[in-house]
Amino acid sequence: MTPEYIVPHSFRQFGELIALQSTRTGGVSKGPYAALNLGINTRDSAEMVHENTLRLCAAAGINPERLVSSEQVHGTEILTAEKPGRYQGYDAFITGKTDLHLCIFTADCYPVLIFDPRHHATGAVHAGWKGSAGRIVMKTVAAMQKNFNSIPAECFAYIGTGISSAAYEVGLDVAREFPSDSCLPSPFSTDEGRYMLDLGMVNCRQLIDSGIPAQNIERSQFCSFGDSSMFFSYRRDNGITGRMVSIIGVRPQ
Repeated sequence: MTPEYIVPHSFRQFGELIALQSTRTGGVSKGPYAALNLGINTRDSAEMVHENTLRLCAAAGINPERLVSSEQVHGTEILTAEKPGRYQGYDAFITGKTDLHLCIFTADCYPVLIFDPRHHATGAVHAGWKGSAGRIVMKTVAAMQKNFNSIPAECFAYIGTGISSAAYEVGLDVAREFPSDSCLPSPFSTDEGRYMLDLGMVNCRQLIDSGIPAQNIERSQFCSFGDSSMFFSYRRDNGITGRMVSIIGVRPQ
């Protein structure tokens, strides 16, 4: 079966851009990793993950030798990517080069993809609660401004599928990392005595605060936890699960 993936509607107007988030459909992995597991940091066999990667790249028209990825650590370090490879310790990438495809792996955390059509610059962010509390999205937009002269008002962003607030209860220690602003809606639902964190809202707000217009921001309507037939979920599956990948890159000239 051909791998199935989501192409953000807001990015489809740019013919030079490849941007997607994978689903769990169309790979060769078995058991809890069925079927399109792209995460090498799982207990799935490396051979199956490699085959899944090749199949996804073939379906999307990506050269698998031009991928940029990292062993993500839930931090806020950003790599300015100049060449493909697998790196260590980065949770965001930016690049101004064509034919480099930035990869973010998730299974409840939020992937955020950013495109600057003027300079053909791209950014990709892994935003779990720690990265979001550290404002990794805002730091990534600022890095694109510094390195590529990106103008946030001209950029577009996609907040991919992660765990929705309805399924994401956190403790008071995490809730304290997201103080409410009296002028804005709270990132928490109103369940009495429970903290249900809306990380999608948090990252959307950070993109807007960075200067990207709200109309240029698209948010996935899916939930990794709830939509079990389409997505892996670390929380739902008690840590024994696969990973989706979100990819962004500009086609070679």
